[in-house]
Amino acid sequence: MKIGDKVRFLNDVGGGVVTGFQGKDVVLVTDEDGFEVPTLAKDVVVIETDNYNIPKKELKPKKKALPEAAPDAEEEPEEADLADLPLNYKPLPRERRGAEELNLFLAFVPKKKGQVPAEDLEIYLVNDCNYYVRFALFLTLGDVTALRHEGELAPNTKLPLETLASGDLQVWEHVLVQALSYKRDKACKPKLPVHVPLRLDLSKCYKSQAYRESPFFTSPAVVYDLVRDDKPVRGLQVDADALAEAMQTPAAKPARAAEEPTAAERRAAAKRDPQAPLEVDLHAHSLLDTLVGLQPVDILDYQLKVFRDVMEQYKRRRGQRIVFIHGKGNGVLRKALLHELQTRYPEVRCQDASFREYGYGATLVTL
Repeated sequence: MKIGDKVRFLNDVGGGVVTGFQGKDVVLVTDEDGFEVPTLAKDVVVIETDNYNIPKKELKPKKKALPEAAPDAEEEPEEADLADLPLNYKPLPRERRGAEELNLFLAFVPKKKGQVPAEDLEIYLVNDCNYYVRFALFLTLGDVTALRHEGELAPNTKLPLETLASGDLQVWEHVLVQALSYKRDKACKPKLPVHVPLRLDLSKCYKSQAYRESPFFTSPAVVYDLVRDDKPVRGLQVDADALAEAMQTPAAKPARAAEEPTAAERRAAAKRDPQAPLEVDLHAHSLLDTLVGLQPVDILDYQLKVFRDVMEQYKRRRGQRIVFIHGKGNGVLRKALLHELQTRYPEVRCQDASFREYGYGATLVTL
């Protein structure tokens, strides 16, 4: 036994490293906590040494002697524990009668139940048919497309994609969905591949009346159709050649003057509620066709320009009420609007608009 050897106590739990000696019979052992323990040399045993001439002894557990089986006895197979067996069971997909046509939806659901419109929204992809759907969902900005989500949807299921703050929804304005539908281990009628470029009207997510009950969720949601009864939803598409031909073709009859409303329009204007406030949506996706190449300061300047134009147009109408919908977001646009009202239009009254109708993202101005 020498300094540096690892030892183990025979009459106690633990051990340590030999760091010194006291006389011939006492060895100093330093344990894992750094305490030096004087111990009789006969009460410790070396378990590891750096002297290569001393072989290391491996402590092997003692095996219990098994009783010898009779020479003619057959060995019985060992029974396996059911808890150790692998799980190979896969439940069959749930199918519904009359659900053989492909129906695919994109849904925006308030994260907090009952909060309409919501501060945070959960985005779901809903498969309402008896087919599996392998999908890829892209978000587009101008000519640039980026993959956002991909995966497989089982029949008659919904898949949560992500959670977004209501102020960040503008990135979902242009969506592209590609999908293949099929059945496993079962013959079925083939479906055409799906390619759906779509522009979403996200202003619905800021209006309480746009949230409606659906069979897919327990709370009201804004649901957009992607595929309805095997037919992909088509967004607004303009054929340039057809448009040029239509522009060169003379009109069948001249258009009436805009300043001469028809009798039907006059009756509709008379029925319109004169007390209803004017709504002005200042969200960037409602004012601009594209955000490509624009910096946040450019977007804010344009939103304030629209605000000033509306105020100048109606500033002489006493009692006129205007609701500016700016969204909650980080509050930059709302602060800018309040600053404009205090400095340019100190005579008007402003307050938060109805929470039930607009949530936290609108300001009511009374001239």
